[in-house]
Amino acid sequence: MPSFVQIIEFTGTFAFAISGIRLASAKQFDWFGAYVIGLTTAIGGGTIRDLLLGVTPFWMTDPSYVICSGLALIWVILFSKTLIHLNNTFFIFDAIGLALFTMIGITKTLALDFPFWVAIVMGCITGAAGGVMRDVLINELPLVFRKEIYAMACVIGGWVYFVCHWLNFDPIITQLAGGASVFLVRIVAVKYQIGLPILKGEV
Repeated sequence: MPSFVQIIEFTGTFAFAISGIRLASAKQFDWFGAYVIGLTTAIGGGTIRDLLLGVTPFWMTDPSYVICSGLALIWVILFSKTLIHLNNTFFIFDAIGLALFTMIGITKTLALDFPFWVAIVMGCITGAAGGVMRDVLINELPLVFRKEIYAMACVIGGWVYFVCHWLNFDPIITQLAGGASVFLVRIVAVKYQIGLPILKGEV
């Protein structure tokens, strides 16, 4: 039986894949193209992380992520009309996935004996880079470069993880605190339309 963390991780993967597939459908991609976009969204960040850390990308040793993205495509094909009414639900799943993937990136980097600042960067890449790749492939301005807080939530969660680790908290509590920070920052930022200042250049 899969663990609770694995269930949430696959739920996040499913939600990330659906977010990519739905955007691809809006651009009228065919089924294969939509699957590629969904898969890229789901595994892109973790792949970049693993390559930078010098290890085999995680999906190459566990086909569950590839299968999960395929199930997401089937779900969108069968229930596309229903998904229109589930925007808030999948936003929550996306926020959960973002939080969990950020913690996974940090934990994996620390396990390989990299310094903490590298772990925070890798956590941010794990959580947000897949969305950047998705947006580039569908010719959209990446979400992380807009005013809306997304990748910055990963950074904040990484620093919360660092503080808890420095205070010698239990590893599980440390991960929960860091993940909860990512989740809450993302939710609050969207609910209250909080964003970073826009850099304005000369016209």
